[in-house]
Amino acid sequence: MTKTDWSKQLFDDLVEAGVTLFSYVPDAGNKRLIEHAAERNDTTAVLLTTEEEGVAICAGADLVGKRAVVCMQSSGVGNIPNFLSFAKGGNFPILLIVSMRGDYGEQNPWQYPMGQAVEPILAAMGVAVIRVDHLDDLRPATQAALSAVFAAGQSAAIVLSQRFLGAKPF
Repeated sequence: MTKTDWSKQLFDDLVEAGVTLFSYVPDAGNKRLIEHAAERNDTTAVLLTTEEEGVAICAGADLVGKRAVVCMQSSGVGNIPNFLSFAKGGNFPILLIVSMRGDYGEQNPWQYPMGQAVEPILAAMGVAVIRVDHLDDLRPATQAALSAVFAAGQSAAIVLSQRFLGAKPF
């Protein structure tokens, strides 16, 4: 598998696990994953105006027996702690896919503060962080996150590092 088709592998693994709703705030890191969701009739890509809406969509999906995921860039993690507290209180399974900025190879100094805060914020909100640094990490990380969220009821985030995605020059 090449680095360019990792999103297809991730998409297929999520769909095989029953995920049908892919909510997202647009980002280069999640672009192909969302395109895969939009191309099929049995999955739905839901454009968000803010990341909090994705947490609510995941909770709502759970209420009607569906499975959903929220795709966002790392800067969006700063928007969701309050909604994660509601999800935790309601015991809703939340699965996040976070494409990182502000880590390995980052060239934009404005990305570092939030990039450094992602894992501490998620940990403080009780979200298991499962980091992907290499292509070989992706499938085991996905399976671990799916098990945590949909079998054990533990919210989880698959964090796609810049080492994995590649650093952006902007």
